[in-house]
Order: sequence, then structure tokens, then C-alpha cells
Amino acid sequence: MEMIHSENLIYEYDKRDEEGNIIGTNRAIDGVNIDVPQGSFVAILGHNGSGKSTLAKHMNAILVPTGGTMWVDGRDTKDPAELWNVRQTAGMVFQNPDNQIIGTVVEEDVGFGPENLGVPADEIWKRVEDSLRAVGMLEYRTHSPNKLSGGQKQRVAIAGVIAMEPKCIVLDEPTAMLDPNGRREVIDAVEKLQKKKNVTVILITHYMEEVTDADQVFVMDDGHIVMHGTPREIFSRVDELKRYRMDVPQVTMLAEELRNRGLDLPRGILRREELVEALCQLS
Repeated sequence: MEMIHSENLIYEYDKRDEEGNIIGTNRAIDGVNIDVPQGSFVAILGHNGSGKSTLAKHMNAILVPTGGTMWVDGRDTKDPAELWNVRQTAGMVFQNPDNQIIGTVVEEDVGFGPENLGVPADEIWKRVEDSLRAVGMLEYRTHSPNKLSGGQKQRVAIAGVIAMEPKCIVLDEPTAMLDPNGRREVIDAVEKLQKKKNVTVILITHYMEEVTDADQVFVMDDGHIVMHGTPREIFSRVDELKRYRMDVPQVTMLAEELRNRGLDLPRGILRREELVEALCQLS
């Protein structure tokens, strides 16, 4: 079953002059078709302004289509009667965890979401413990979020979404403000969650190394899906990615440079271990 499904999705922003009058429209999403199976890990890539964050906001009905349709777990996001169900199904995690953390104690913040859903107190505390354990933050449950690192705060924000037990988590550039260690912490927590709890994960990012374990990758440009495939298929097309102003993982670029210098290496190498093994086979 498809957790996320869109058909000819269109979204247009109004363009206004200095006095606030509408002077035209800007099409941020233009005819996007996307399918995300339940329990999968999907990455959406694109340069700034490509439309990937706008697409992400349709998956939680923060935005609704100007044209076409977005379904979340079979529910049409344009249907006002389904808004609550859509937002319970697909949780959102944004770039800045400080914008999502409202509690003065970690466990209270994580419990805030299920409390607002009317979950009984005993169940709330069980969910708090389970979700903090899932992201490796259980030992910090009584800490103040202000004293956590950026990566730890982001994991707390993810735990707050997990505690509401969504079937799908949409992460909109969750590591953009983090250092390399913080980015690794967050991605590790997300991958473990997807595998252990069969949660659908949709990761919007511009860090190529974060998507090597994804089931499928979509690349966006100017509001369109311009590439789609597995990470290996996508990163085998280095020249095409460059045309869309995209990078590739460093090890993939190194392997491509070595290919260009005459070494018989396979395309789409994603990890250092793969490159080392391929080089050893040449010798």
C-alpha cells in the first residue's frame, strides 16, 4: 500500500507587489507524481528553490494543492474532514529543533504531542520512554533541552513526533543546522526507527551522504521530479546531477575521477569500502 501518493500535483504561490496586491503566481510544484510505499525510506533531493520543501509540506497538509491531488495513507489532503487524520498519520520534523521544542524538560516536551491527542497518562509515559529509547535519548529524559547539543535536540524533536505514533515521518532538512557528528546521530536514529518500527521515512536533504541507504531517491528541479531511482542508480549519473546543480557523495566523485583517468571502476560507488574493494580487484 502507498503511504504517500500524488497525481499531477501543482502548487502556486501568489506574487505580490510592495502594497500587497497580487501581480501574478509562481508555480513551485508542477505536475509531480510520487509514490512512497508503507515502511520505506525515501529521500528527496534538490538545490535551494527546487520545490522539495514545498512538496514536503503537502505530505502533512500544511499546504494543500492548487491542482492535482495528494493522498496520505489513502486520504485526500484537500478534504477538510481528513485534516486531523492526515496530520496524525504524517508527522513533521523541521530544520531547527528549537522551533519544535516547547518543554523545559525533555520528557515533558516529548509527552506534549500525545497529551494533546487525548492519550491517557499511563500510555503517555510509556510512549515517552519508548520514543526516547528509540532515538537514544532516554538517559536525558530529565534534562533541560537548552543544555543539549544540536544533534541531541533534533533527536528529541524526532522523539516528540514518534510519541504521537504516526505511520510516516517527514523530515525537512533536519540536519541542515548540525555539525557532521550531529547529522550522523540524527540519520542513525531515523534509520533505526524505520527498520524497527516499519515507519515510513521521507527525508528531504541536500547532504548526499545521508541518502545512500534509502530505498529510493527523487531529485527535484524547478518544481519537477527530474530523476528517480535507487541511490546507486542516481549517483551513477554524475554528469546529469551536475546539470541540476547537485553534488554526489565524496567517495562517488573520487571513483568517477578515477574512472575518467582510465581505471575500470563500476559506476555508482557509494561507500569507501566499495571503492577499496574495487581498487583491490584491479591490482
